[in-house]
Amino acid sequence: MRVLTAGAHALLVEVGDVGEVRAAYQQILAMAGESGLGAPLDIVPGARTVLIDGVGDQDGWRRALPQRLASRGDRTPTETVSGSDVTIRLSYDGPDLYVVAQAWDCDPDEVVRRHQDSVYTVAFSGFAPGFAYCTAEPPQPQVSRRDNPRESVPVGSVALAGEYCGIYPRTMPGGWQLIGTTSAVMFDPAREAPALLQPGDRVTFEAAT
Repeated sequence: MRVLTAGAHALLVEVGDVGEVRAAYQQILAMAGESGLGAPLDIVPGARTVLIDGVGDQDGWRRALPQRLASRGDRTPTETVSGSDVTIRLSYDGPDLYVVAQAWDCDPDEVVRRHQDSVYTVAFSGFAPGFAYCTAEPPQPQVSRRDNPRESVPVGSVALAGEYCGIYPRTMPGGWQLIGTTSAVMFDPAREAPALLQPGDRVTFEAAT
């Protein structure tokens, strides 16, 4: 784990993998509520980093972080991450369902069963507003991205790539493997929280009837 300066008022915490990001993010959220350090303006998790932006006492945070984050290994990521429980209903009608079945060495029906039996945690957001990168528990075999990305992926497409599951918040280019579609609105600027899924949320999927 490394703590790096990111400008005059931010710190960047580098960790080993997305599981450590989830644990570090939770610890940093707890630290933000401690009056002695002062709350930062924003805490932004990524694939291997957590950005702490708008830090008033940069030196104080830098001294406190290593000791506090050293305790993140005492618990599993799913035990340390807080968030909401969200259920996404979808139709398993994606054109790449058979590709995922080959990657997982099973048939398409088994892909659907595994996808619904897994609990996904939102690790971070990016790529487009409302696009959440979710990791599965239990972990599933990784799925390679398409060799030739699609120029247009329909809004609501549920897709897999690498260790992640994501949902396209609008029609846009993309190279992930599409396994289904949902009518859930992933990003709405008119909502109090525009993004439906936030880091730390637990996501389960069920088939639409």
